[in-house]
Amino acid sequence: MNSEDSAGKRPLPLAGVKVLDISQVMAGPYACMLLADLGADVIKIEPPGSGDQTRGAMGFKMKGPDSMGFMNMNRNKRSVALNLKTDAGRALLLRMAKDADILIENYRPGAMTRLGLGYDVLKDINPRLVYTSISGFGQTGPWADRPGFDLMAQAMSGVMSVTGYPGGPPVKAGVPVADIGCALFAIYATLSAYIGAKATGQGQHIDASLFDSALAFSVWDICDYWGTGKPPEPLGTSNKMTAPYQAMASSDGHFVMGANNQKLWLKLCALIHRPDLAEDARFSTISLRLGHRAALEEELERTFRQQPKDYWVETLLAAGIPAGPILSYPEAFGSEHAKVRQMRMEIDHPIEGTVPNIGFAVKLSGTPQQVRRHPPLLGEHNAEVLGELGVSADELAELEAQGAFAS
Repeated sequence: MNSEDSAGKRPLPLAGVKVLDISQVMAGPYACMLLADLGADVIKIEPPGSGDQTRGAMGFKMKGPDSMGFMNMNRNKRSVALNLKTDAGRALLLRMAKDADILIENYRPGAMTRLGLGYDVLKDINPRLVYTSISGFGQTGPWADRPGFDLMAQAMSGVMSVTGYPGGPPVKAGVPVADIGCALFAIYATLSAYIGAKATGQGQHIDASLFDSALAFSVWDICDYWGTGKPPEPLGTSNKMTAPYQAMASSDGHFVMGANNQKLWLKLCALIHRPDLAEDARFSTISLRLGHRAALEEELERTFRQQPKDYWVETLLAAGIPAGPILSYPEAFGSEHAKVRQMRMEIDHPIEGTVPNIGFAVKLSGTPQQVRRHPPLLGEHNAEVLGELGVSADELAELEAQGAFAS
């Protein structure tokens, strides 16, 4: 196992970067996996006995003890089972932190400080350490102590207020936008701080939250409110800035299309043989089409319902008008395009044989990411990592007696 590219000529971009992953469930583990995919040596510190909550308590089980969810957020890592509630366990983590570049944790705010492992302690033993804390609502503010998960962040950030259809019940986004968004924001900040630490020798504490990340996605919606003074409402699949740009009903289901500028709008009217729409004063500009969105949809669907969805997707695309089918996940991952883009991988695993994994979302031409390590078994690398710290066999036995590795 190494951090070189597939040709063996160039190291992966983060080769040599040591990361301590003290996180569970999604945002933290996903963020650390992104670093691991780019070559970082990510050491996942887990509670003995149970490990990361997603190993067994969440997600779909495989043959062994670990869930499919765990498998898709923890490849390319090494696992050390360490009881941070014991003096011996904390002492070992401090030793690991002395030469670490990055530490990522997602305990409740204040928990790491109470363990004696907060940023103020670790920066004294390693001033260049970049210490990233991920939480539901951040390290400060009146909501900081609340337990925070993706659902709460979506609800309290306004995301759910614009999701779904007008007049319908509350609906969350179908994917965990706050969790994954927070992971991405945390990683761009962490890597920026790491670059700064390389230049100055000084690390810093990064405070990332699901709530802030969900708010950061609200560009169109909050700008709409700031501009008009009217809180935005759910629009189904429509867009608040342009129309038509949404799902449309055909004779056998729905498809999506977007004639989202005046040139495309006029081209659409001609293509579907509806010159009356181009001449209709209600639809003559984007702002007017937005103001008469329901009537516009009704008029277009009168025509679209005359042919099946595949016909309209092919016809619109041939004319240069953006359109596409609405695919299920099996259809999307099974598409020829997803196969060419390598968005499904099979990972070798010592218990499962092989397990499917989501492919790399970005492609690097010179140093393509690769799976160097299977998702680790709990504590699989205790001896390996502690050996690298210089822990002798006698010391290992003493630490074990002191409860460092016991649940």
